[in-house]
Amino acid sequence: MALLLCLVVMTVALAHGCLHCHSNFSEKFSFYRHHVNLKSWWVGDIPVSGVLLTDWSDDTMKELHLAIPAEITREKLDQVARAVYQRMDQLYQGKMYFPGYFPNKLRNIFREQVHLLQNAIIESQIDCQRHCGIFQYETVSCSNCTDSHVICFGYNCKSSEQWESAVQGLLNYINDWHKQDTSMSLVTPAFRCLKSPRLDNLTLENAVKCFKQH
Repeated sequence: MALLLCLVVMTVALAHGCLHCHSNFSEKFSFYRHHVNLKSWWVGDIPVSGVLLTDWSDDTMKELHLAIPAEITREKLDQVARAVYQRMDQLYQGKMYFPGYFPNKLRNIFREQVHLLQNAIIESQIDCQRHCGIFQYETVSCSNCTDSHVICFGYNCKSSEQWESAVQGLLNYINDWHKQDTSMSLVTPAFRCLKSPRLDNLTLENAVKCFKQH
């Protein structure tokens, strides 16, 4: 069993939406919006498709529905963006479509994008379990497109010595964080069961029980 403690550090900016944070987003979606009137025989499809494209970023954030912060590595963001642009470019290569087809295809691509983003964000969090102790990876915040990083605690320790060192590192990190922000009550009493001298005989099973108690 693996547990994950994620602490996210970020700054504030104005942009919104995961794909919006990709360097080619503005250029790509500007093209898509300006050429939408050439894609359907039915005039009613044009304003519907235009709204879908204009609200793409905000709707993405609404549909993610994640219980963890929307933080994605730039590598995974690039993978998702290339997949979405490929699908969109293929759609725009076609001639005019019959009524209703074009906005429906846009909705399908949008839903696929949300699914890809959810998987990418969760996979990065799960990857932390392959480490022992405090681990950090660089990300971009989907909520404001600023550079950020996720600090997590992995439980993949191979020996009791590694485990003891990992837990002590976690406690040191939490204590340092608590000193920097006295409004946070993260250290005590929540992790008393992991403090010295209990660390001498600490096992993974006992630590799991400790975290479940709080």
